[in-house]
Amino acid sequence: MLVHLIADYGTGDPAFSEVAQRLGFYLGNAQILPLSVPPFATLATGFWVAQLGLNPAPADLLIYHNCAPRKDDVQPRQDNEGEGLVYALLPGGVRTVGVNAGYTLSFIKDSALSLRWVNVARAGSQFRSRDIFPQAAAKIAAGDEALLGAELDRDRLPAVPAERIAWVDGFGNLKTTIDQSQLQREVGTKLIIRVGDVVSDAVYSDGSFKVPEGTLAFAPGSSGWQKPDGTGVRWMELFLRGGSAWQRFGRPRPEERVTILG
Repeated sequence: MLVHLIADYGTGDPAFSEVAQRLGFYLGNAQILPLSVPPFATLATGFWVAQLGLNPAPADLLIYHNCAPRKDDVQPRQDNEGEGLVYALLPGGVRTVGVNAGYTLSFIKDSALSLRWVNVARAGSQFRSRDIFPQAAAKIAAGDEALLGAELDRDRLPAVPAERIAWVDGFGNLKTTIDQSQLQREVGTKLIIRVGDVVSDAVYSDGSFKVPEGTLAFAPGSSGWQKPDGTGVRWMELFLRGGSAWQRFGRPRPEERVTILG
């Protein structure tokens, strides 16, 4: 079994090792691939749940995600209680198990064939993703649905926020929540784009290397998937050929607003 472990523990944090070890204990022979998102970055978490889960994948793939800012209730928490655990079945047969927090389910809420609460304790440990959730995830991955509860009310899940940074990749490219289909621009059109408080000129492009070295381009990126109606979604990216768009815009974090000024 292949398991994507998506969490905000921190790059290189031993928490990944602890959770992977616990998942391996319950799952047996599983290949676990860790993916670190920034602290409390539920939009980035949801983005990768969809990118990995809605594209071609092994039939026994499990996506186990944990980004739980505990912002659903600002009052003091009793016994480390946090947001609830949710199971999703995606069209290709991929199963996901993870905390419903912020935007973690926003990208898949319209595509999931099933979206159900998992009847497991929401409190009892500061480290629920190690101490409480792995056993439940392993049972679900094995096809045991005894822990599955009521369907979520999808209308109560937040929509994907428009015009935001979803991810910053290793090259400094900024993956956005702007769908290519929303733009009606000719290739080569000059743009002015603001990310946070930083403004820069850019060029609308249809491919990453169809601009000169040193040019900031706004183009369909490498991320996207098929929608339930059969149409595809392709997310726009800001990239600086030969440099870093992330540096150009002052190192913005995921969820920073992206505005096309002209």
